[in-house]
Amino acid sequence: MTAPASIEIHGLCAAGFEPVREAFAQNFREHGEIGGSVAVCLDGELVVDLWAGHANAERSRPWTRDEIVNVYSTTKGIAALCAHMLADRGLIDFDAPVARYWPEFAQAGKESLPVRYLLTHQAGLPLVDRALPRGATLDWELMVHALEEQAPVWLPGTRFGYHTVTYGWLVGEVVRRVSGKRIGAFLRDEVTTPLGVDFFIGTPASEDHRVADTVNPPRPAGGGAEPATPAIDPQSLAFRSNLPGTSKPGVGVNGREYRAAEVPAGNGHGNARALATIYGALARGGEIGGTRLLSPAGVERAAREVVSGTDVVLGMPTRRSLGFMLPVPGSGDPRGPRAFGHAGRGGSYGWADPERRVGFGYTMNQMWGGGPDQPDPRANLLARAVYDSLPSKGV
Repeated sequence: MTAPASIEIHGLCAAGFEPVREAFAQNFREHGEIGGSVAVCLDGELVVDLWAGHANAERSRPWTRDEIVNVYSTTKGIAALCAHMLADRGLIDFDAPVARYWPEFAQAGKESLPVRYLLTHQAGLPLVDRALPRGATLDWELMVHALEEQAPVWLPGTRFGYHTVTYGWLVGEVVRRVSGKRIGAFLRDEVTTPLGVDFFIGTPASEDHRVADTVNPPRPAGGGAEPATPAIDPQSLAFRSNLPGTSKPGVGVNGREYRAAEVPAGNGHGNARALATIYGALARGGEIGGTRLLSPAGVERAAREVVSGTDVVLGMPTRRSLGFMLPVPGSGDPRGPRAFGHAGRGGSYGWADPERRVGFGYTMNQMWGGGPDQPDPRANLLARAVYDSLPSKGV
């Protein structure tokens, strides 16, 4: 369906932040947006909280204020926060071996592999060599046992490569062993309930009425079932890191079984308000509205660069802290140099800029279908508008 010439935008936009509203509208007019939300938290105050469009491809169900949607790898930043909270409490030492907390991990040469390598994608565990059954990625215990037995595919610490799917079970199992809670429960009890925001890893059926459907990228001109994408060598790390062959027939990302599963690398469901609030806390020393997530020192640790260079899985320049993505100079990223956060497949993004005390969230249901030469402009357009709206001397 063709996007409307104009779109009705709902919600809050404080004076001075009109450029964000206009950029949001532009995404609908020019970039194929179907439905979504954008939010900005400035020094602890929500100054933008907008939503618009529709929650399904048919545009028959409006996107509501409390709509949530799958944000794919934007979930990784939220999972990293859970680990940082435990480290802040002295319960996790990022330099300690994973096996201190998860003894069964000490197999296949991994007995001394430190926790920090799980967060920086240096562990050499982006894939599983053994054959996995259909539906494996929906089975926490199966994936944890497979990763216990897996040998690193490179010497840990010598390079870094995106752990596309395995990241979630690796970090999530450490959280579970230390806290005694599955990561979805830890997130609910320690983050989202205290903050009064909606973000789930393992979405309950009670929320299905407000979960927007993820919409696949548009088909290429001239027909075809899928958008045109470069061929990927099935033996490459990039291909194998997606754990091909593990999807369960009849179970898609818009189904109950997928939504209910805990896949902390990629199936978190939330909205922009939640992301902006969580990152808004990190942007102001770790506290917002009387709820403290991290100490100021914990925030500094979360934001500090640990690795940079070419990611051997993605094959592109990357900078990372302990669990978060950092701006890459020359990439067109409009965020400030101290910003940190995580993006997700399809377009979603959440980040904090401690220098400007800004937290940002963007969620949407239309997956971006452009190739490497056609990067998704939507989140960057919104981020530029945020910086254009900030007081010139900061806050």
